Amino acid sequence: MKFAVETGVLRFGSFTTKAGRESPYFFNAGLFNSGASVLKLCSFYADTILQRAPQFDMLFGPAYKGIVLAAGTAMQIAQRGRDLPFAFNRKEAKDHGEGGTLIGAPLRGRVLIIDDVISAGTSVRESVELIRAAGAEPAGVAIALDRMERGTGQLSAVQEVERSYGMPVVACATLEDLLGYLQDSPSLQANLDAVRAYRAQYGVS
Repeated sequence: MKFAVETGVLRFGSFTTKAGRESPYFFNAGLFNSGASVLKLCSFYADTILQRAPQFDMLFGPAYKGIVLAAGTAMQIAQRGRDLPFAFNRKEAKDHGEGGTLIGAPLRGRVLIIDDVISAGTSVRESVELIRAAGAEPAGVAIALDRMERGTGQLSAVQEVERSYGMPVVACATLEDLLGYLQDSPSLQANLDAVRAYRAQYGVS
């Protein structure tokens, strides 16, 4: 959390989410946009994946944010002693050169999807379809932040993905971590009540 605040990726105020909700905080992973910040972010991904992800054989990063995350995390995991293949997709099919929409290692075995957040689950669904079409098996999803808030029903976007595809989602940080960080940070405690109120209205356990 401290890293996200220091880089401006996590901000506090009044923000409108894609669902039209007024949120007291905003997480924009696109602002991890320097070599040092991406290196550190992917270090968090690597630790989370190695500690908590299910068994997997390779990484897949959905375009566009997932491309950097898959490459950077594969490098960090390699530094921890495991050399993993990775792949990503392009949004538009290429009709020359190697062609197609997939770049990198062939999709084989159990594939862990890596992305920044899960909002509507569209990116996960498209990734699952690509992986299955290649004859591989989606093993799970790794994300940076789980907002732990309801989607269209009583489940969160993360819970909906887990239920729909029967695979786990692991997060580097969650709303619980954010609340704990705010509670222990005197300079940010003024935001604690607003985030608690937001969780009481929209949160899931």
